[in-house]
Amino acid sequence: MGFLQRGLLATGLWKADAPAQPASSAEPTPIVATGGAAYPHNLPLVTLDGKHANLSDLKGKVVFVNLWASWCPPCVAEMPGIHALYQKMDPKKVAFVMLSLDENPAKAQAMLKRQGYTFPVYFPAGPLAPPFDSNSIPSTVILAPDGQVAARHDGMAEYDTPEFKAALEKLAR
Repeated sequence: MGFLQRGLLATGLWKADAPAQPASSAEPTPIVATGGAAYPHNLPLVTLDGKHANLSDLKGKVVFVNLWASWCPPCVAEMPGIHALYQKMDPKKVAFVMLSLDENPAKAQAMLKRQGYTFPVYFPAGPLAPPFDSNSIPSTVILAPDGQVAARHDGMAEYDTPEFKAALEKLAR
């Protein structure tokens, strides 16, 4: 099933909307704050190796947050594209938070190792804040450097596109 979904993503029909940068004051702002600022909300995280972290540690960077689980075929299908995008981005400007919702971290860890993914993976250490609380996965939230929600996409998408990469880079300036 995941292989078929990955093939569908390759068609380009499920491209994610690129996050937009605030325009000059003469133009309407293209950023729609769908969940408000993320950083005022405390989002405690745990890394794969059990260390504690917080989303607010990434303030000042564009943050690509993807909620996923190893048992979710659409999540698994979009991961190659996310990993390819991760490898192309400047880690000083854009941070990736792959937020696993697996109840058993060992299953997520095994899947990541099998696939050779190197992006940072976290687990929630508490309830998800409103910008990240979703009824479906995969779900992706892009945060601007100030913590505002710049874009949100619920469902499977292809993120490894030149347009999406350029939009992240523009947002990071």
